[in-house]
Amino acid sequence: MKMMERFFQIETEWNVIHIPAKPNGFAVFILGDRSDFVDKSSSFWHQHYGRYQLILDLMDNGYTLIHSNLYGNNWGSSRAVTLAKQLYHLVMKKEILNHKIHILVDGMGGLTALQLMEDIPEKIRSVAMLNPCLDLTAHLEKEKEHKFFYKRLRKEISVAYMSDPKKVGSLDLPTLNHTNISQLPVRIWQKMNGTIYHPEDHGKKFEALRKNTENPIQLIYHLGENPYRINQSVIKFYKEYEKVL
Repeated sequence: MKMMERFFQIETEWNVIHIPAKPNGFAVFILGDRSDFVDKSSSFWHQHYGRYQLILDLMDNGYTLIHSNLYGNNWGSSRAVTLAKQLYHLVMKKEILNHKIHILVDGMGGLTALQLMEDIPEKIRSVAMLNPCLDLTAHLEKEKEHKFFYKRLRKEISVAYMSDPKKVGSLDLPTLNHTNISQLPVRIWQKMNGTIYHPEDHGKKFEALRKNTENPIQLIYHLGENPYRINQSVIKFYKEYEKVL
């Protein structure tokens, strides 16, 4: 399939819009994991086979996709959230799209998604999460068990939050312990192995919090052996929340 896409910059950050051959009027905002990137002519999702297949499946169903570099390993920093909101407004001015978007989370992108869900809930239709990181404080604590990865994570967080690495422990980092629990539709696809974000600290914890507020979500565990089935499940979830414009 020939892909129609536009790459452009906002300040220092590259962004891309994927435009389907037959748009359905709905947009999906991709919030990627720590290895994610967008540059002037490509992105991680272009180069990763599984994620590229998800792009193609979404576009085959008419979705316009929005994807940003968002300062690289941003770990849910406030400047990443601000840029995401700026990108949303810019795209809505330039494209003919329904103003309520779907969000697609991969890993670390969950930290930004939760803040968008709190800040602009009226602009979000639904949120699909793949192996999300939703509590940076818990993830940082868990990584203490792995000295090398812990040191690298502290460095990445210090860069993202423009802080001294020695002061990372005192930063006000995103955590599920102090977040306003959104009522927006959410579904989580959690791989049972090979993920660094332990479900007990993230997806499963979020599921319990939503249940306690009487806004339950669905947490789906899988082995990752059939990505096509997961892709179609994500698309079916989005379509459930397109009946009311």
